[in-house]
Amino acid sequence: MSMANQTTVTEFIFLGLSSDPLLQTFLFLVFLAIYLTTLGGNVSIMLVRRADPHLSTPMYFLLSHLSFSDICFCSVTVPKMLETLLSERKTISVSCCFTQMFFLLLSGCSEVFILSAMAYDRYAAICNPLHYMRTMSKCVCSQLVAGAWLTGSLYALINTLPLLALHFCGPNTINHFSCELPSLVALSCSETLTSDLVFLTSALTIGLVSFSLTLGSYIHILTTILRIRSAEGRRKAFSTCSSHLIVVGLCYGSGFFRYFRPNSASSVVLDGLVSIQYSILTPMLNPLIYSLKNKEVKAALRRLWGGKNHLAPR
Repeated sequence: MSMANQTTVTEFIFLGLSSDPLLQTFLFLVFLAIYLTTLGGNVSIMLVRRADPHLSTPMYFLLSHLSFSDICFCSVTVPKMLETLLSERKTISVSCCFTQMFFLLLSGCSEVFILSAMAYDRYAAICNPLHYMRTMSKCVCSQLVAGAWLTGSLYALINTLPLLALHFCGPNTINHFSCELPSLVALSCSETLTSDLVFLTSALTIGLVSFSLTLGSYIHILTTILRIRSAEGRRKAFSTCSSHLIVVGLCYGSGFFRYFRPNSASSVVLDGLVSIQYSILTPMLNPLIYSLKNKEVKAALRRLWGGKNHLAPR
């Protein structure tokens, strides 16, 4: 059939996680609780960083922007997912789907470069502590964050533009709960070579550059820690990086597995579980990891939510 005789798709249908009404209600309650926890945890990190002078350091400035990125990341998909779990019409317009995909790519890419900036912050604090405040000045931190969001915007834009040129004539069912680029490209009736090449090239570039920056920082950090003679000194130095290392592992591990695993390891269920892990669970876990493993954050949160007047320096 010629392209002219094919019907143009105007909306996509999410198959979601389940077609069982009872299970959908249960999943709605679970993901609503996760989303509210994510919002509460990340907003708390942002508020406590602004309210408590103990946390007015570059590390917590970057942490507050990571929290903002997490809020954006999960808010792009979870509200629509909650709507489709309760709705009989599990549809999304093509334009809204493309918009969702754009902001998914933007917030995801921005997050990995914010994590790279946080790794550089730990490098400056541990490897060059005497010049830390000059190395991580307010201007430098702002530039790092602005660079992360600018890179994310460019990454999202160069992957969205080729998608706009594709023709969708059916089927229009997305075997997923959100509009991710691989799922959309698979539904196109037209040639997808350009879109595939742009996505593969840009994703590899972004992944390798951000990961190399993070890895390079931690190689220097590890070298410096191993030179510390006392075991207590090594433990204290490493403890300042442990939360960040856990978050980096969650982010890169699930992301690389989702997009760069072999085809033999692909399945609808596995793809869905991995996507839930990095786009829904990780934004919830990040503030929990930082608050549970960081005494300063825990103390500041107690002061903020405990209603005690301990915001002045001791």
